[in-house]
Amino acid sequence: MSVSDLVYTLPLGAALGFFGGLFGIGGGVIAIPLLGLAFGMDQALAQGTALVMMVPNLVIGWWRYQQRHPVPWRRVVALAAVATATTAVTAHFAARLDPAVLRALFGLFMSALALSLLWRVRAASEVQQPGRREGLIPLVGLVGGSSMGLLGVGGGLLAAPLFVRLFRQRQTVAQSLALALVTPSAAVALATYAQAQRVDWAMGLPMALGGLLTVSAGVAVAHRLPEARMRTLFALLLLATGVWMLLR
Repeated sequence: MSVSDLVYTLPLGAALGFFGGLFGIGGGVIAIPLLGLAFGMDQALAQGTALVMMVPNLVIGWWRYQQRHPVPWRRVVALAAVATATTAVTAHFAARLDPAVLRALFGLFMSALALSLLWRVRAASEVQQPGRREGLIPLVGLVGGSSMGLLGVGGGLLAAPLFVRLFRQRQTVAQSLALALVTPSAAVALATYAQAQRVDWAMGLPMALGGLLTVSAGVAVAHRLPEARMRTLFALLLLATGVWMLLR
């Protein structure tokens, strides 16, 4: 990669890192469409390359959320174990799937999830109390891990709403739990995509460096926004991504 390439790659990574910290998603939901549609990568290569940036962003994002909303380590380990095992299986399959099919699945997933979130958003958010089914929280790793392996994203996108709706967690606590699930899953997915030679390291590493500079700022902003606004922005971001993928 030339110096001129770094001029736009580093700022791109910085922007993605900020939004990743803001929404607790690692930035892949934006990075993958950009790499596929703007840089001409096939879907599997775009997903593998985005994971290079996502892994360090997720580590820092989870650490920042954990400082503000600590999650018991026993729960973290249980979530991570279920999610990483599921990710390893689905990523092996996804790295060898037809790129056109994989892109269509990505677009449909984003659009459907966004519409579901928008349907549930209310004008005002009530303070949630922990639910009574918290022992089932590690099972969310099955859903999140499958999405991470297949699409390179979506573990947090699926897990955070489940933590809110089924287990009655606040949005920021839900995102902390989702990051505990997604962070090790992303590392496993990256290793699997790299083994299948579906990673552009020259593009991914500068993006990762840019993201490291801004992800903490995104987390800080997330804790200043009202929860209803957070959920609405989150859903609109997903909807725009999904429609963009399907139209192209």
